Amino acid sequence: MKIEARAINATLQAPGALRAIILHGDDAGLIRERATTAAKAICPDLDDPFRVAVLGREEHDRLEEETTALSLSGGRRVIWVREAGDGLLASLQRSLARASDTLVIMEAPGLASRAKLRAFAEKDRLCGVIGCYPEEGRALEGAIRQMLSAQDVGIDPDALGWMVERAGPDRAATRSEVEKLALFAGKGGRLGLEDVRACVGDAAGVSLEDAAFAAMAGDRRGADAAAERALTTDGSSPVALTRVLLSHIHRLRRARIAMDGGMSRADAMRQLRPPVFFKRTDSFSQALGIWSAAALLRAADETQALELACKQTGSPETVLCLRHVARLCAQAQHDRRRR
Repeated sequence: MKIEARAINATLQAPGALRAIILHGDDAGLIRERATTAAKAICPDLDDPFRVAVLGREEHDRLEEETTALSLSGGRRVIWVREAGDGLLASLQRSLARASDTLVIMEAPGLASRAKLRAFAEKDRLCGVIGCYPEEGRALEGAIRQMLSAQDVGIDPDALGWMVERAGPDRAATRSEVEKLALFAGKGGRLGLEDVRACVGDAAGVSLEDAAFAAMAGDRRGADAAAERALTTDGSSPVALTRVLLSHIHRLRRARIAMDGGMSRADAMRQLRPPVFFKRTDSFSQALGIWSAAALLRAADETQALELACKQTGSPETVLCLRHVARLCAQAQHDRRRR
């Protein structure tokens, strides 16, 4: 059965009668984190060889054998399966048909919605199916705040907003940054904006943002310089630049649609989550005055096409990115003159 978002944490911390949990989605870090939570709910010591068995791709054929094995030390067992796919469906069905209290946890990143394993598990009452996708906006704010709270560390709203804007799509990377911040603050400490900037604000990430904001505002010189710095000096990947561009374009489009619905520009920006970082509000506002919602949708489609092109073997990805940034600048300058 599908596990609703509001019930995910409770299910992971107390799997109850579930015999299998299938974790799928695009966020591999979140999949691993949730698998760990579920496994520890059954066996706090994940190094216990009598109660925890981890099966890699080459060991999938051991699923039935491990599921029916008895725990020599007592207690419920965990079978943790990596890289799960449709090839495990028959083994899982046979395992569930046997009497056992073993919990099977399957990491299945990228498992398609039409996959047979997923379709079976979503209909079976003994299985829990949980989607793991990159968090954003308020969900990401809440996740970061919760991680810090667990370390008895507080964070100011502007510092949290700044961090959320820079968080990548992988939960493991986000948790790593949070742990670094918690260590910096110390138990009972509180993080301000400058604290977070000092710990998290790597030059490469800032350069990528500089390029995105400058490009959409039509600042050709600033966009070219920032993109060059990010891709050459700072060592950022072209795919990273396309994703920062795409994120910025989507936020602009949400605000633009709100404005088209009658909301003021200031209110349209304020309703974004996370809020626009205060030092970038002028650039964001300038871009909103230039781009229409339709033009932003076209820019998003072209940026997505660029990411695919950058992933092709042998493609001149850096050149493609720099040319795309130049085209966005040119479009912004053209639309600004027309307005």
